[in-house]
Amino acid sequence: MKILPKMTALSMALLTASAMAYQQDKVYHFTVLHTNDLHGHFAPNDKGEFGLAAQKTLVDQIKTEVEKQGGSVILLNAGDVNTGVPESDSQNAEPDFKTMNMVGYEAMTLGNHEFDNPLQLLDMQEKWAEFPFLSANIYLKKSGKHLVKPYTILNKQDLKIAVVGLTTEDTAILGNPEYMNLIRFDDPTETAKKVLAELAQNEKPDVKIALTHMGYYYDGKFGSNAPGDVSMARNLDKGAFDMIIGAHTHDPVCVDEKGVWIEDYKPTDPCKPDYQNGSWIMQAHEWGKYVGRADFSFKNGELKLEHYQLIPVNLKKKVQTADGKTEYQFYTEEIPQDPEVAKLVESYQAKGNELLGEKVGTVKGKLEGERSVVRFKQTNLGRLVAEVERDKVNADIGLVNSGIVRDSINEGEVTYRDVLKVLPFGNAVSYADLTGQELQDYLNVVALKETDSGGYPQFVGISMVVDYANKTVTEIKVKGEPLDLSKKYRLSLPNYSASGGDGYPVLKNHPTYVDSGFIDADVMKQYLQKHSPLDASKFEPKGEIIYR
Repeated sequence: MKILPKMTALSMALLTASAMAYQQDKVYHFTVLHTNDLHGHFAPNDKGEFGLAAQKTLVDQIKTEVEKQGGSVILLNAGDVNTGVPESDSQNAEPDFKTMNMVGYEAMTLGNHEFDNPLQLLDMQEKWAEFPFLSANIYLKKSGKHLVKPYTILNKQDLKIAVVGLTTEDTAILGNPEYMNLIRFDDPTETAKKVLAELAQNEKPDVKIALTHMGYYYDGKFGSNAPGDVSMARNLDKGAFDMIIGAHTHDPVCVDEKGVWIEDYKPTDPCKPDYQNGSWIMQAHEWGKYVGRADFSFKNGELKLEHYQLIPVNLKKKVQTADGKTEYQFYTEEIPQDPEVAKLVESYQAKGNELLGEKVGTVKGKLEGERSVVRFKQTNLGRLVAEVERDKVNADIGLVNSGIVRDSINEGEVTYRDVLKVLPFGNAVSYADLTGQELQDYLNVVALKETDSGGYPQFVGISMVVDYANKTVTEIKVKGEPLDLSKKYRLSLPNYSASGGDGYPVLKNHPTYVDSGFIDADVMKQYLQKHSPLDASKFEPKGEIIYR
């Protein structure tokens, strides 16, 4: 056994100095800015809201203010840059990462949607980014090595700040199964314990930040999802992380004076982050609608949150004018767009517009695909997507997981861009011919998927009674006829679900399984071209699926 040399007074002093680089009795000030779930929204929307050009101006204004007062700024993103806007999707999110570089991001954790595409594309995106990708709990199966850096150390004045990336283990079922066989996702909380111990031994940071893509579930009630930020904070030592900056659930995390989550938060309202077991928990809604700003002071090892706010980025409210007309007005003073970022944004938009502006049809009425609706009940758009796939492969029953439906389609002209906003993932239509008994067994899993998750299913061509309390699926009828356990039924579904996505039973190994190769957005485009004008009311649910 190797005998370590006895610690001298000098060596003890040197160790203490390396662990505590800050000056005693000096008050340090730093500001953490954070965003999450950008999902391709590098450009402002059609009302001029959000966008990274305005975000750049806002960040620069805050940096100037903070640095003038002797403080430092940290800019972080909590993941899911990929998937959601056709102009971004069609260019592999290059516009997003290139503009994020210009805004000045210093680190990003991997979200589940960073795994919608092959790992080679993630590697390319990592090269585009001038900031590190982080995740401590994602490993390459073959080598056992981290896929990306587990953490990064930022030095702000004399303060050593550790930023640890953590990704929801649900990514194993939410990411595209075709690309999941090369990597594994460990439990984030257990991983955090190991990384915190490693940091304490090797880095001795003054401030510890968890940059997570795990979700905010108020009071730790995460349902069928993997545990999120609240659960992790409660299961770590008190104050293990000074703050947890999160993502994934697309929420503004603001609590009232009693610590109760404000679910109907409105722009410009006061915002206080949640505080759990010594850790501040923050999340800035989605799409760059807000920049979260947390101002801290630090003295002699003690960190204090001085001020917190969610700053709306050119968000607008609908108002009635004196003459009875409706118009949109800024909640706050308009934030100008940074000219250089705006120029780059415009160039990427022009490239995307060449393909995406094609008219594919018209719709009478609204097709409902909002996340807050389609993940909770059957909707006309969910049923339309299922019908489009069923029609393409001549199936008896159509099924899609609601997580693939990402937007609504409003009444009027529909472009290819609109279709890709609804179906951005490039899933192929697949099918399998199942016996009635196999179909019953399949529904016993899939139909019981809980609401408020991407796994919640949308159906067409079938009726049933789903009893969540007793975990039963009964009174199944296909095309109006009672289920015959010996008869064969063709079921259409996205290849994502057939491969086990969202925790669905794997069907791709079934002897009758066929991946048609037809991409869902293209199939939807063709269906709209054929059936326009399409009447949205014809796809309204009529009580076929009864939930108890």
